[in-house]
Amino acid sequence: MAWWIWIVAGAVLLSAEVVIATDFYLVFLGIAALVLGLLGLFHVVPPDWLQFLLFAAVAAALMVSYQRHWKRRLMTPDREMGPELVGEVGVAQGAIPPGGRGRVDLRGATWAARNDGEEEIPAETHCVVQHVEGLNLHVRAAD
Repeated sequence: MAWWIWIVAGAVLLSAEVVIATDFYLVFLGIAALVLGLLGLFHVVPPDWLQFLLFAAVAAALMVSYQRHWKRRLMTPDREMGPELVGEVGVAQGAIPPGGRGRVDLRGATWAARNDGEEEIPAETHCVVQHVEGLNLHVRAAD
């Protein structure tokens, strides 16, 4: 295949990743296509069957490398938000009964919350974050 076809395919695949969230897989296919386009640009042109084999090998190597090394480093686990938010004071949007669920405004965002206290948290009153579980706050009424 002509080198410019690989370049165009790589650009299309990279652009598609912006529109379609595929956990970077289209990026790896796009990079593999660009690598083959650059090989052709520098007059290293293997037969078509070998070009497709190289494309698959480069894309697979990038995907395996991402899964093994980079994905864990790039993703921040939700549990890391806990220590940062514990002790923060938010405002209940509505009344939250003991053991019940509601919504709390905190740091300019609305969070799902559960009342871990023994008393109801009235609407528009302050509550304190006890701990965080994923994206859910566990709160108690502020004193």
